[in-house]
Amino acid sequence: MFRLPKKMLFAIEAVLDIAYNAVDTPVQSAEITKRQGIPRRYLEQVLQQLVRVDILTGVRGPRGGYRLARERRRITVGEIVRAIRSLETAADEEEALPPGSRLGQEIVRPLWAELQEEAIKKLDALTIEDLSNQARERGIPRERAAPVDFSI
Repeated sequence: MFRLPKKMLFAIEAVLDIAYNAVDTPVQSAEITKRQGIPRRYLEQVLQQLVRVDILTGVRGPRGGYRLARERRRITVGEIVRAIRSLETAADEEEALPPGSRLGQEIVRPLWAELQEEAIKKLDALTIEDLSNQARERGIPRERAAPVDFSI
């Protein structure tokens, strides 16, 4: 029924991938592309936006990549959605909608705005930790295993 924009879906998948697979080294974008099948042209733009809004941090260098900027439990899916929506300009949104009729302006558009607000509230209540736990409960294997601890 409703379609999630590709960039938004890719952003959520990328942050979840980083949270789920990161151990002691940053996750490189090539790894995310390989695991999630996200085209690189979308991924880099999305990752840079997530760095700008402090959801991710970028690590430069040959062993660089991306890490979460905060704990998984402090990053919500709603934050990710808002970060990617901010890539779209208000002008683009206004151009997409014609002025419309009075029914559209006073009934349909407020209904749509209310539905969007409800969706954001649900997404704000859902953290990356919640999604990581769901993945673990469903037995989705981690690409990078947790480091072996040899301390006694």
